[in-house]
Amino acid sequence: MSLKKKVGRLLIAGFKGITMSDEIKYLIHEYHIGGVILFGRNIGTPTEILHLTQSLQHEAKAAGYSSPLLICVDQENGVVRRLGEGTTIIPGAMLLGATDNPQHAYSAGVITGKELKALGINWNLAPVVDVNNNPKNPVIGVRSFGEDPNKVAEFAKQSMLGMQREKVMTTLKHFPGHGDTSVDSHLDLPIIKHDLQRLHEVELVPFKECIAAGADAIMTAHVYFPALETEENTPATLSRSVITNLLRKELKFDGVITTDCMEMDAIAKGIGTVNGAVKAIQAGVDLVMVSHIHSLQEQSILKIVEAVENGEISEKQIDESICRIENMINNFTNWSEIEETNLVPAFIGSKEHKDEMREIYLDGVTVVHDNGKTIQKDEKVLLIYPTNQYAMMVEDKRYSTIEMAEQFKKVHSLVDVMEINPSSYAEVTSTIANVVQAYDHIVALTLSAVQQPVQEQFVHELIKTGKLVDVVAIRSPYDASLFTMANRIICTYEFTKTAFEVVSQYLVGKVRVNGKFPVTTF
Repeated sequence: MSLKKKVGRLLIAGFKGITMSDEIKYLIHEYHIGGVILFGRNIGTPTEILHLTQSLQHEAKAAGYSSPLLICVDQENGVVRRLGEGTTIIPGAMLLGATDNPQHAYSAGVITGKELKALGINWNLAPVVDVNNNPKNPVIGVRSFGEDPNKVAEFAKQSMLGMQREKVMTTLKHFPGHGDTSVDSHLDLPIIKHDLQRLHEVELVPFKECIAAGADAIMTAHVYFPALETEENTPATLSRSVITNLLRKELKFDGVITTDCMEMDAIAKGIGTVNGAVKAIQAGVDLVMVSHIHSLQEQSILKIVEAVENGEISEKQIDESICRIENMINNFTNWSEIEETNLVPAFIGSKEHKDEMREIYLDGVTVVHDNGKTIQKDEKVLLIYPTNQYAMMVEDKRYSTIEMAEQFKKVHSLVDVMEINPSSYAEVTSTIANVVQAYDHIVALTLSAVQQPVQEQFVHELIKTGKLVDVVAIRSPYDASLFTMANRIICTYEFTKTAFEVVSQYLVGKVRVNGKFPVTTF
């Protein structure tokens, strides 16, 4: 194999469209890239997804690949889910944590793996094993199973094992921990200043537990840890002391190490994507992820080839990485199992899968406070929700808070809806007392009000009117501590259709929910 194709095996690339692009076809044939990452932009119907993944594998086989192409996706579930129409809605991490039942994480992992595998996606960039111990974390939050490192470890392990059962490769992320940041690494470089003892007691606990249970791959964090890296402002992704010394040698992880996307600003606005790709390989990673721009994908390969030719990276290291990648792939898939078919299995998005997941939602949606005053049939209700604000760059933009109105109207006939643009909160707050006079009961949805004072103030004004106000925190559970005078406070942790269906039924007294608050705000 030529050097450029050896190095190509270390690249994960993305592209636009629900059919294979000419650029990705070129990278497969010219460089034998290791894999492809799919985003919402690539996801159509289940039939279209299957056609896409099969066409990618067909191209890889025609190009002479010895084993199938890695096809990966961020199917964390909850607020970060890529699969859409026709597939099962599966609870995200914090809702699973709120069930206090690790078996639910395993079941969700099994269904996730089963549907991904059937659609030709063989590698999931999940579970998130970050311990979310910072209420103002803008990028992890409800993507985490919770605040307790041991609980996160157990739930992450079960999620991982469930997906592995269905022969889907998994990824622990983001090493060595992204849970205690107040900066989104998509936008800037976060810094975590904890000492090594603290990291071993909190951030590293889930990684160690899952490594012991047979982790497949680990994704690095674009976060700077001064306790681990002496070179100032060097993110973990580019740090040999983090990747090789800590993860490989101390924690004895011998699986695949992949970067997060190298086009994120924490890298791109620092060392740059292409130079960062070289430094990440030098640090000891096996796979470099360049998710968007074709020119940067090709330049990254060529720059790494140049570094090998100049003696800055040994060819032996490249060979060792390829060996780890091939071992992971061969443990989960082979050419014989990739069939040429357009038939999507009937279990994708099946009633059986949906019913099983709905039971988990009933165990996870959490009532934090309840004065016992349920919405009555003859009460006129005003449902208020903010236009969806994507708190995280990684969230899929196809999902909306408006789904709550559709679900609530199915269970209550006397309901009006008010949608508020975030920029209009101050204006609406000044007139809301007059608006709500015509209603008996108010249901107010919050989207991380703990980080948005104008949203918090608006809900307080609602409560001051003396009306019965139910607050539903549909992202951050930390919102619950802000509105202790509300009639009821409920956390759904996510704005998925099933979460809205369950909370709507709870609000009118049709179901009971059993979630246990997974964070410590009170």
